Amino acid sequence: MHILLADDHDLVRDTLAMFISAEDGSEVTAVSSVNEAIDALANINNCDLVLLDYNMPGTDGLAGLNAVLEASGDVPVALLSGDATPAIVDQAIASGAAGFVPKTLGAKSMMTAIKFMVAGEIYVPFDYTQQAATPAIEGLTARETQVLKGLSKGQSNKEIARDLDLQEVTIKLHVKTLSRKLGAKNRTHAAMIARDRNLL
Repeated sequence: MHILLADDHDLVRDTLAMFISAEDGSEVTAVSSVNEAIDALANINNCDLVLLDYNMPGTDGLAGLNAVLEASGDVPVALLSGDATPAIVDQAIASGAAGFVPKTLGAKSMMTAIKFMVAGEIYVPFDYTQQAATPAIEGLTARETQVLKGLSKGQSNKEIARDLDLQEVTIKLHVKTLSRKLGAKNRTHAAMIARDRNLL
């Protein structure tokens, strides 16, 4: 497979490119802007999939995706992001994106997603569709609400990460953020606040 990866963050781009190449032996062309992605599409004869970062400089919202979709012809284009909301993902799919790949996706899951989209299918992580259906507690994001539910069940970060198909470090960040929002001293205190306020 030949993957075109467009991301303006050098470290993220290089890490993902190395990771995709090592995992499946795929060829990866890495670029840092929407314009470079469009130029690369004109010069790559055998591109199988474009992974395009949502937050690219010089583009507004999904404008970058639409520009690359217009230039891609029959090559599927997927949105790549660390913070896109379910609403943005829905808009991207409606615009013609082949799917959505969270940057936090594990190695095997990411390669499965890539192969799925190369085969012509649309990929969106199951937990993301679930997230869209999860009503957020006021002041918390839907994802933070899901993590708080895990804390309230007495789950460890590792268990919550497994249930939500996320990295453990991502869960730690969510716990830190939601604890700050709730005024909690730690994860246990956050779970107690949720229980006492009947938040869940």
